[in-house]
Amino acid sequence: MKLKSDIILKVSDLAKSVKLENHILDLLSEINLAVSAGETLAIVGASGSGKTTLLSLLAGLDLPSSGSIELKGHALHTMDEEQRSAVRAQHVGFIFQQFLLVNSLTALENVMLPAELANMENAEERAKQLLEQVDLGERINHFPSQMSGGEQQRVAIARAFITQPDILFADEPTGNLDSNTGKHITKLLFDLNKENGTTLILVTHDEKLAARCGRRIVVDSGRLVTETSNTPIETSEAPKAAASASDTLRTVNE
Repeated sequence: MKLKSDIILKVSDLAKSVKLENHILDLLSEINLAVSAGETLAIVGASGSGKTTLLSLLAGLDLPSSGSIELKGHALHTMDEEQRSAVRAQHVGFIFQQFLLVNSLTALENVMLPAELANMENAEERAKQLLEQVDLGERINHFPSQMSGGEQQRVAIARAFITQPDILFADEPTGNLDSNTGKHITKLLFDLNKENGTTLILVTHDEKLAARCGRRIVVDSGRLVTETSNTPIETSEAPKAAASASDTLRTVNE
């Protein structure tokens, strides 16, 4: 695992604006942020505050209007889409609220996809191991339409971890799940985060999920208005002597 003192992501004077018919709309302004390797960070704020826009910029999915973003020493703000895509393939994993699985691919093929794009060896073996770890070993040949929401999100989590990313971005990872399934998905996410030493940055409206992170930032009207350190809350679903991720999912509702 990387040392906490290592800065994996640094943002300076970040701003994002879009041009509308009659005026310029400022989505983000004057964002400054540094994230250490292995850290867990929650981005919270009201709907429309700019937190998902910020997540997209941090992950290199979009370019800022001004300011800088450095991820693992790569200056994302200076790169074109092809270059940013190469950085993402090497260092970044994603978990989305909508799961974004490929409907025509099986669970196994969905998990393998990022590894194949990154030309990883043993992609199939690694995908099978991860699906076993999230308790879906018997569903590897099933398609997304044959799975529940909780199962689809577990496939998405396995897919996010297959390339062993340095940093994982999650956009409302429990937003489309019922409360009970969401609790188990949260525990799985943090268990895998600890096991892999991955930096975790997530956007959420869920205060309980945000409280599991070591730090939170609040975005309001496109500005970072509050930054606090948490003492991560351990719940009955996440005791201090946490079970392994493979044990966790034994109790997940289908």
